[in-house]
Amino acid sequence: MHTRRVVVTGIGAVTPLGLDMESTWEALINGRSGVGPITRFDSSVLPVHVACEVRNFDPTPYIDPREVRRTDLFEQYALAAAHQAVKQAGLTITPELADEVGVVIGSSVGGFNTMLSQYDILREQGPRKINPFAIPMIMSNGAAGMVAIAFGARGPSYSPASACATSNDSIGQASELIRRGVAKVMICGGADATVSILGMAGFDRLGALSHNNALPSTSPRPFDKNRDGIVMGEGACVLVLEELEFAKARGAPILAEVLGYGQTTDAYHVVAPAEGGAGAVRAMRRALEQAGLRPEQVDYINAHGTATPLNDIAETQAVKTVFGDYAYKIPMSSTKSMTGHMMGATGALEAAVCIYAIQRGIIPPTINLTEPDPQCDLDYVPGEARVHRVNVAMNNSFGFGGHNSVLIFGRYDE
Repeated sequence: MHTRRVVVTGIGAVTPLGLDMESTWEALINGRSGVGPITRFDSSVLPVHVACEVRNFDPTPYIDPREVRRTDLFEQYALAAAHQAVKQAGLTITPELADEVGVVIGSSVGGFNTMLSQYDILREQGPRKINPFAIPMIMSNGAAGMVAIAFGARGPSYSPASACATSNDSIGQASELIRRGVAKVMICGGADATVSILGMAGFDRLGALSHNNALPSTSPRPFDKNRDGIVMGEGACVLVLEELEFAKARGAPILAEVLGYGQTTDAYHVVAPAEGGAGAVRAMRRALEQAGLRPEQVDYINAHGTATPLNDIAETQAVKTVFGDYAYKIPMSSTKSMTGHMMGATGALEAAVCIYAIQRGIIPPTINLTEPDPQCDLDYVPGEARVHRVNVAMNNSFGFGGHNSVLIFGRYDE
């Protein structure tokens, strides 16, 4: 166990279900789907016409209107979520504190939309018409850099990129910086805006996307026998982490404690999970070891639960390996059934869901699970939210490239 304890004091979110964490949570516990027709671009050339878009987002409360055209959408999402999280934490970053505050906000691809639009401009109008801020808008570390600038955070700042495990790693690595005494406060999470024609076409060619255009709200279907793939999502989620004694000294609201972090790589296949979820097994065990917990002390698992045929089975097998017979007693839900797959932002949002489950004593459901896959036979909280006391929650995130990232949160106890 590390001597320095790490706590969560603020959460901000921009998601397909809401423009803050509270509205997102209300939608989740009510089982509301965020899937709808694509409005961002003309999807008629694609076989998939639905996604989980962020709707009605206005960046101007968080960004000077003159700066909006100098920032990519994923950076705008991150800035909005960061402002919300810092506000909830009641954190004022003074010049005296600035060197002790860092930022770790990741993205799976960075400014995807800017890259596409600027390439079109380059082809059609020539290089002199390119936005002078194109590179800062495209680079994956743009969100972390802009958040650091916005708040004057002069501690360590960088951007992990581990595909769908990105923001789980952002939180885990940020917590390690605090444990090691490198920082007192970390603003961390992830952001992505990958609902684009190239992103959708690419994932579809991989065979990863659901083709359920006729009844969009009935997909994705994690752990269901009839699941046919992910629904693309987008958004951002940002947490404020603090060293416990520092948070207590300033009277910060303590939402939960970061108890453990486990990170492994499958070294098996670039998109398929290792057989039996072997890498996920090692990541869960490492997180439990760091937390100093026995498997039976975990009260809830937020599953990676993508609704792809291989992933859902591998994750189920991994949970059984780690938890043994107790696996059948742990509620385990996939909130991607409502948010879609928010890519580099998804882990952070699901971490926030774990924290809310601890605070509110209720577990969001896995919607669209009507005919369970015989190989997926655990308690996935189908259909409706469940009242359940949660003291310890585990968050699983697994990404292309074989990345496995697991976080464990606990109820704060003096």
